[in-house]
Amino acid sequence: MERRTADPAGVTDVLIVGAGPVGLFLANECARRGLRSRIIETRASQSAHSRALAIFPRTLEIFDMAGLVSPFLEAANRVTSVALQTHGRTLARLRFTPPDTPYPFVAMVPQNVTERLLVSELQRRGSEVDYETTFVSARQQADSVLVQAEHRGTPISLRASFVVGCDGAHSAVRHCLNIPFAGAQYAALFLLADIETNTILPADELQLCPSESGPVAIFPMSATRRRIVASVEKPVGDAPSLELVRGILAQRAPPEIEARSLHWSSYFKIHHRHVAKLASGRVFIAGDAAHIHSPFGGQGMNTGLQDVWNLAWKLDLFLHGHGNQELLESYSIERLPIIKSVIGTTDRLTKIMGASSRLAQMLRDAFIPMVSRLPPLQHAFVQRLSELGIAYGGSPLVKGAGERWLEDSMRGGDGIRNRFLLLVGEGTHSVTRQAAQALCGTVSDIAELRMSPRPGVTLVRPDGYVAYSGSDRADGAAIRSIRSLLARQTHDRSNLIAS
Repeated sequence: MERRTADPAGVTDVLIVGAGPVGLFLANECARRGLRSRIIETRASQSAHSRALAIFPRTLEIFDMAGLVSPFLEAANRVTSVALQTHGRTLARLRFTPPDTPYPFVAMVPQNVTERLLVSELQRRGSEVDYETTFVSARQQADSVLVQAEHRGTPISLRASFVVGCDGAHSAVRHCLNIPFAGAQYAALFLLADIETNTILPADELQLCPSESGPVAIFPMSATRRRIVASVEKPVGDAPSLELVRGILAQRAPPEIEARSLHWSSYFKIHHRHVAKLASGRVFIAGDAAHIHSPFGGQGMNTGLQDVWNLAWKLDLFLHGHGNQELLESYSIERLPIIKSVIGTTDRLTKIMGASSRLAQMLRDAFIPMVSRLPPLQHAFVQRLSELGIAYGGSPLVKGAGERWLEDSMRGGDGIRNRFLLLVGEGTHSVTRQAAQALCGTVSDIAELRMSPRPGVTLVRPDGYVAYSGSDRADGAAIRSIRSLLARQTHDRSNLIAS
């Protein structure tokens, strides 16, 4: 791997603002790819509390390709079913065991543990978080961004080729760019509480409990520790008490659960908002800085992690002199439809869970048991929640559905970095194999040829999504299509067109 050396003018490749899970993951990706990066954080240290919890199968696959998955698997409580229950009645129980993935479960890992694991890996790779350092402003120049920041109240100047704001819902980076955060706030107030419970509920099952009093979700962090998310009419005290949580559970949750002690709790409001664009010039935003939504569905952190996974390889190719402006612009083009879909899904789930009229509740309680038994709907639910169904069809960088791709050779942190994989079936026509070899020889810095048991020709992007998939044809049409796709997004355009 080529590692970029220090710039004499002190310019870093990527300045990351915010050391939550999204910023820390991006910092790890920069380190893995040999990019110079710096990550700044206003807080004095990582949070001791947990908000985000669920890590879904596609995120685990991404962590695997990034070489990070092992400690998360060790720390995780694995959930393999979701139950919808009300007044002691189970409306539906859905198995969450998606096929064709090495991770057929939801990994429950508290956010503070996620951050600790990512910081530890970042340190192992030779980088640190600059704490007590606050982003103030940014001024873009032709080939860099000049950032003004403060470290413990002392002004400092930083310069980076690119800036990525991963600094949360109140993002200073987003405000600096004057990008509107369109959407609305839900009327209800919610509480979040981590509690110790008895062991009557399965440790591998998540419960969603709608009721006329409001919804409650119960996420198992272990056999005896659970995350409670519930609506409340009004706050009682500065933070929810154990007595308040017990009252809500007695009213809305399965009757067997007992709340024995409270680890921590808070009140919060929820919103559904997103930006209209994820970048302005050399400054990008990701995670909660770009989109926020209901916690029902557990999609927030996962969506942010997938934002920077999509962005990292594009910055990598650009900074190594291969990617062009169209490649960078594809970040917004590809991620915004996914973000809008996630917000739509969580909004519908929140409204279903929180239906207030008696008629709506009756219809919901009658409808869910019927539709939940239908295999196509079960599959669609699991694919959407697991994020295995994310695809980039419609992107200018993709010809076809743009579906995910994972094979063993791509796993472990070294299997795929900043090169496209051109997969050619072992029985492919000799003309196609020769054309594929010639193409990869021309652009060996950005494409690698591998033989595959799958017939035909497939081009896999550095983020594990299919850019092209076609049948084997002796006229070379597949390789011409792949050459055109690569030329569209790289500076190797002249070589590709001439080859």
